Amino acid sequence: MDGGSGLNILYAETLKQMGIPMSKLRESNMSFHGVIPGKKAQSLGQIALDVVFGDSKNYRKENLTFEVVDFQSAYHAILGRPCYVYLKLKMPDHRGVITITGNRQKAEECFQNGSKIADAQMAVVELQEYQKNADPSDLLRAKKPATDSTFQSTSETKPIHIHPTDPNAALTHISTTLNSK
Repeated sequence: MDGGSGLNILYAETLKQMGIPMSKLRESNMSFHGVIPGKKAQSLGQIALDVVFGDSKNYRKENLTFEVVDFQSAYHAILGRPCYVYLKLKMPDHRGVITITGNRQKAEECFQNGSKIADAQMAVVELQEYQKNADPSDLLRAKKPATDSTFQSTSETKPIHIHPTDPNAALTHISTTLNSK
């Protein structure tokens, strides 16, 4: 339950585990932020499902519309209701109030797992961005000639070729007083 969200989210993997085919989704052009920090989520579609709250003695059935998203989460679904802080969901019924109490330990575990998944997914996105902008052949090449350096060694140096594949790469100057190890 996410008190900050007015959006009900269902993960594609959960839909699959429920035995509901993707062909049951209605078209949705919904995109939203905040489920995974820094990443825009695009809905695969919407689905309306009957959700039953309570138990056999006191229950309420609601038809909820979920946006289905295709990324991993520690959760099966997120209900966008203002109840996360207290881990309580309350709703009226013809026989009284139905109260659903969450498990604080399980909520914390899901939060921690969700954070790990978000970090891993953001690392993938960041790596893809880096790979788009970085030229691998340029990574080991000196950005400026060694002669442009303002660093002046206090001892004798000798030029050494250290680039593994480019014989024309700039030489690196190392001290002549270093031992062989």
